[in-house]
Amino acid sequence: MKKSLIALAVLAASGAAMAQSSVTLYGVADAGLVKSSGISAQMTSAGVMNNGTSRLGVRGVEDLGGGLKASFNFEHGLSLEDGSGNKSGGQMWSRAAWLALQGGFGRFQMGRTLNPSFYGVAAWELTGTANYSAVGNQFNFTGEGPRTNSLFQYTTPNLGGFSGTLGYIMKPDNGGNAQYDLNGIYANGPLAVALSYNKTNTMKGNMALGASYDFGMAKVAGSIQNNGGPSKGFSIGATVPLGAFSVTLDIARENGDGMKNTDFVLEGKYALSKRTFAYAAYYKDGDANGAAAGGYATGAKNHLGLGLRHNF
Repeated sequence: MKKSLIALAVLAASGAAMAQSSVTLYGVADAGLVKSSGISAQMTSAGVMNNGTSRLGVRGVEDLGGGLKASFNFEHGLSLEDGSGNKSGGQMWSRAAWLALQGGFGRFQMGRTLNPSFYGVAAWELTGTANYSAVGNQFNFTGEGPRTNSLFQYTTPNLGGFSGTLGYIMKPDNGGNAQYDLNGIYANGPLAVALSYNKTNTMKGNMALGASYDFGMAKVAGSIQNNGGPSKGFSIGATVPLGAFSVTLDIARENGDGMKNTDFVLEGKYALSKRTFAYAAYYKDGDANGAAAGGYATGAKNHLGLGLRHNF
């Protein structure tokens, strides 16, 4: 009888612990049609004219008590065209692979993750950092790109709409050259303002300062950019909501030594539900001075896309 009571107590304690933990499977299915200048129309699921790259992920959180929580996230990019994976970085968990501890002190995170510079840009960028984002393609999310390996980062608690994140990569994890990455974000009501900055020890820093304001009838956004060296630029745009439909126009301009590069995106979205929307977008890539095949960062000057995205 005593052993039975002990077993029941263990099961009850185990059930209580399990009730404080959760693991969620989630993902994005995004596919459509793209026509780029000089290239025949084709299906796309992980390209520049998708709203986002299709993905499958798992995330979890455990309540450790006393306001302390442990969490993790693994995320894999894939293509709906042929089922192939290893998108967004070239390895299995290319989109996310990290572990975190959080509480009243804020959040400490380790691993491969979207970096502070990216989250600073995402706070005000109008397309939701779509693959065809003019800001993202022109300035590569403050020069660093959206994701970073081997990143230690700390995020403050939200203080009246303000939060900040500081990230650091050790020398051995970055080819012998340490790097830091940070943001400061104020988001309260219709206003969002964010500073993004990152610097590798032997290189000049990259900076973006942007803001957006939602007037109700339209949301406007703009930024100034300085991706190190002589290259500087800006972005300006607006989103107009029309019921379930919205239209976004965004322009990103970069000026440097002997070059003027203007990217342009026009996007229309129609919400079919809270988790599913159809979209159409035209994206013009500015001249990249031959830095990539064809002289354009995305491989062609003009892109027209039509697609469907479902979040689950």
